[in-house]
Amino acid sequence: MAEEFNEDILEEQPTNPGDVEMAEGAEGEGNEGMVLPFAEGGESEPRTTFISYLSSPVVTLIVGNTEFDTTILTAHQALLVQSPFFADACAAFADDGSPRQIELVNDEIDAVGCFLEYLYTGDYFPKKLPGQRLLEPDSSVPNVDETGEQLLKHARVYTIAEKFGMDKLKSLASSKIHCVNSTAKGEINYARYIYQFTSKEDTTVRAPVANFWATRSHTLRAEAEDEFRSLCLEFPQFGYDVLTRVLDEKLKRERNEKMTPGTSSTRKRARHSNV
Repeated sequence: MAEEFNEDILEEQPTNPGDVEMAEGAEGEGNEGMVLPFAEGGESEPRTTFISYLSSPVVTLIVGNTEFDTTILTAHQALLVQSPFFADACAAFADDGSPRQIELVNDEIDAVGCFLEYLYTGDYFPKKLPGQRLLEPDSSVPNVDETGEQLLKHARVYTIAEKFGMDKLKSLASSKIHCVNSTAKGEINYARYIYQFTSKEDTTVRAPVANFWATRSHTLRAEAEDEFRSLCLEFPQFGYDVLTRVLDEKLKRERNEKMTPGTSSTRKRARHSNV
């Protein structure tokens, strides 16, 4: 997914190394109004000291849905309540010394960990290299994402940020997705997740997926024909989105040829994929 962004969809601009990097197009999401580097506070809120966050009550998070697949995490309530989801949950706690506990039955542990890392530090690993569409090196994963797991890591952070109401974290995760070098089969697994766990209206992540397959259809037969067919049958909306973009591009070329006979229409550079 490392690519040149289509400026009609999302164009990322570099920020200072110490800032949380954001995608252009979300109004009011600059870092200038953040209460702390790791906070998502409003512009008018006064600065809150870090020690005040750490002195707030500790909340226990139970992640997982079975006795043998449950992880217990803890976090400070003053940081958690930056999320509307956790603000509502914490509002139900009594100040009588009873346990402060929240169950996250259907959430994936690594995504929750990235969310907590973001709350405390303003980013999550791997970070983006300043001024580049590259992520910092991670020796635990291959340079090329053969299976789509690296794409899925950031996609899961994106969807959990949506659930928790953390728009800046959504933008950060989305920008990291476009820094991953993947294969056709890895992209298929990523596309399947996106079309299963995001809404039809969420063009931030869906549009780049459909555009990618619309512009890289020549690779399908050789690299992932069976997987692509299966995905289209499983999620007809995916096939429709891809077909719509193919036809739109065809009409655009025909209009350009009529306006400028004898010249070929220009094409934006396709993003890189190791296929």
